[in-house]
Amino acid sequence: MTGFRSRRIGLSALRPASFGAVPTGERLARIRRSPQFVDGQFRNPVPTRQLLNGSALPMARTQLSREGRLRRAPVGPIPVHRPAAEDRRRPPASGLRLTWMGHSSVLVEIDGRRVLFDPVWGERCSPVTWAGPKRMHPVPVELAELEQVDVVVISHDHYDHLDMSTVQGLIRTGAAFVVPLGIGADLEFWGVPAERITELDWHEATRIGGLTLTATPAQHFCGRGLRGPQHTLWASWVVAGPEHRVYHSGDTGYFSGFAEIGAAHGPFDATMMQIGAYSDFWPDIHMTPEEGLRAHVDLSGGAPEGVLLPIHWGTFNLAPHPWSEPVERTVMAGRRAGAQIAAPPPGKPFEPADPPVVDPWWRAIAVPPVQGWPAWPAVASPAGADLAAER
Repeated sequence: MTGFRSRRIGLSALRPASFGAVPTGERLARIRRSPQFVDGQFRNPVPTRQLLNGSALPMARTQLSREGRLRRAPVGPIPVHRPAAEDRRRPPASGLRLTWMGHSSVLVEIDGRRVLFDPVWGERCSPVTWAGPKRMHPVPVELAELEQVDVVVISHDHYDHLDMSTVQGLIRTGAAFVVPLGIGADLEFWGVPAERITELDWHEATRIGGLTLTATPAQHFCGRGLRGPQHTLWASWVVAGPEHRVYHSGDTGYFSGFAEIGAAHGPFDATMMQIGAYSDFWPDIHMTPEEGLRAHVDLSGGAPEGVLLPIHWGTFNLAPHPWSEPVERTVMAGRRAGAQIAAPPPGKPFEPADPPVVDPWWRAIAVPPVQGWPAWPAVASPAGADLAAER
């Protein structure tokens, strides 16, 4: 009987609703009409490997190594900035302000509207409450304390980007939800009113409150729980207001489409670029830091413009690389390219109109202690003079 009760406790922590719903009806018909939907599933324009052949065993060895496990987490608490309520309510002086909440979750205040990208407030990015990657730092602002949100944008259905409990907590805000094809079925299943959901294919756009939101290509994949493969789309996103434009990469490998996106929708005041959870085991579906910087430059037409905010790092342990390596490599690549990088701790807002100040807060808690890094006070980026100061 004791064993049976333990099993019941385990099942109670299994959230089958978080597996998602299967699109039906007109939603399914739209999916089947998509140019991206080929032979019964969504596909990237070029063949894409989710995992290299023969890499499962070496990957497991890497993930389980003791040294690797130590390097993939910080040695101390991650500093989290908790903005005061009055500061959160004060509109940005420039009309554009970004707040990285951790991982890929970013609050963008743009031209009088508030857009929340890939909000994940859950303790684990997993279909269950007792296993899966666990949050390494608390959220900077509790969901119940979050001020009005006008639009929630989702890039794809993976658990570290689409969290059931967070979505349900955001329903009360009255926000519109703008998502790639197929994901609306999940949201409606979780209680979001159908009239507040807009599903878009690549290159489609919608207007909300003076903003134009456009789904743009990405090189990735979908998959949630036990349902069939590749029946929801993945996307990057452009949000354009009367005065400002931003880009959110979602998850993606590096591909040639960034230049086309920039030519069609840029220039951007800020890009939010995936630079973490990369590996030689899956080179096609996540960018390295240097590829993220290259994509940012592509979006700018070949010369770096706007500010790059590194995302998809620091909050969840999802890959074999050291915890702080993504941001360190991104900042260094940005300095070499003369690009502006903003790398604040979670919760600390910044306005791209101001010169970004990079304070390498992550170095104090990186494991193991990094040898050979130059002394680095808080300095503005880009770095012509900064690099000279380091020499």
